[in-house]
Amino acid sequence: QVQLVESGGGLAQPGGSLRLSCVASNERIVRINVMGWYRQAPGKQRELVAVISRGGSKNYDDSVKGRFTISTDNAKNSVSLQMNSLKPEDTAVYYCNAVGIWYEGVFDNNAYWGQGTQVTVSS
Repeated sequence: QVQLVESGGGLAQPGGSLRLSCVASNERIVRINVMGWYRQAPGKQRELVAVISRGGSKNYDDSVKGRFTISTDNAKNSVSLQMNSLKPEDTAVYYCNAVGIWYEGVFDNNAYWGQGTQVTVSS
């Protein structure tokens, strides 16, 4: 089993910045194929924000392109999301995600989720 431990989030003013971080806490992990961030606003479905592959390929939702930057530290099995130029519509609970986890000799294709961290953008 993998536990995704998130940090960051909180309250920001419109136009401000926040940074989210997530670490996969299992010392047996050899590598993770894809990590990313999703968000869910009240009354809405969970949606993709950004994902990054181990090889560095990135995919962003159109609503955050040019404002958010996803990055990963493969050695630490971690992923971060730098959020700039925040808007009130970015308010949501943000979830870390990891898919395709390799242990020594074993591949786990389950999707794992963090507990979620609240991001609120308001003046």
